[in-house]
Amino acid sequence: MFALEDVYPGIRRLTLPLPVGPKHVHCYLVAEPDGWTLVDTGLALPGLAESLAGVEVARIAVTHFHPDHVGGGGPAAEATGAPVHQGELDYAQCEQVRGTDDWPSRIAAWFEVNGVPAAIADDLHAEGEAARPLIRYAQDPTRVNDGDRIGGWDVVAMPGHADGHICLLRDGVLVCGDHLLPDITPAVGLYPGGRPDPLGDYLRSLERTIGLAPSLALPGHGEPITDPAGRARAVLAHHAARLDETATALDSEPQSGYEVSLALFGEELAPSQRRFAVAETLAHLEHLVAIGRARQRESDGGFSYTET
Repeated sequence: MFALEDVYPGIRRLTLPLPVGPKHVHCYLVAEPDGWTLVDTGLALPGLAESLAGVEVARIAVTHFHPDHVGGGGPAAEATGAPVHQGELDYAQCEQVRGTDDWPSRIAAWFEVNGVPAAIADDLHAEGEAARPLIRYAQDPTRVNDGDRIGGWDVVAMPGHADGHICLLRDGVLVCGDHLLPDITPAVGLYPGGRPDPLGDYLRSLERTIGLAPSLALPGHGEPITDPAGRARAVLAHHAARLDETATALDSEPQSGYEVSLALFGEELAPSQRRFAVAETLAHLEHLVAIGRARQRESDGGFSYTET
């Protein structure tokens, strides 16, 4: 069983282990008149159902389709009998990525056209296959969109970290998944089949957070954020600086996203970290293209970028 702890009146935090990355993910139980709403489900790990035993879960909400947030949705729904709610766009992408057998090979091929060496792309394919047993998302959930409600909470679309990422807002408390994190900046990457300018989406979501001015944000990783608007401003400043660094790395000679990632993140990264580095580099490059600070070129079946 995994421990539950109170983090705010009427809100309990369930922390589940992860085999990689931040080593943990937080799920939240928020009190409702008819029981609890469980926000996110971690991976499909042994012990999840036992941790929810005796908890009257009335509904389950998924903030976004990344494995550590959606992977345990099926087992959680089976254990509690509760309906699952997920963003409409997010579920469509979940099906596109998690509901097909060829996604690991498609994503590896896509990285190759963005300059990633075949050996590293092969490692990415192997990692994708290894993660499959831990992803058992709930099939055919109730789809929600911005402005809908899940229990007593408002659904707030916050695209960026994932195209269909949603947060839940009530009385100044934002249950925010990976939209805001206290100690690191959420990864914002460009992927096949996704929106064309995810970083632009994310910057607008950060501005929306500032406008909403929540008093507390409960993230998927790390401790509660007591100044969400201030954190959003800090992340905006980070991306402004990273955009400048990305533009400086460009010149008149075409470079692939992989090559630019070496300049930004260095050469000594494990394959899983290189995947995030290339995807994030591409998101910054495409935003530079969108705002007229870079050019994209396509030749010989691959993509490259130059200064304007």
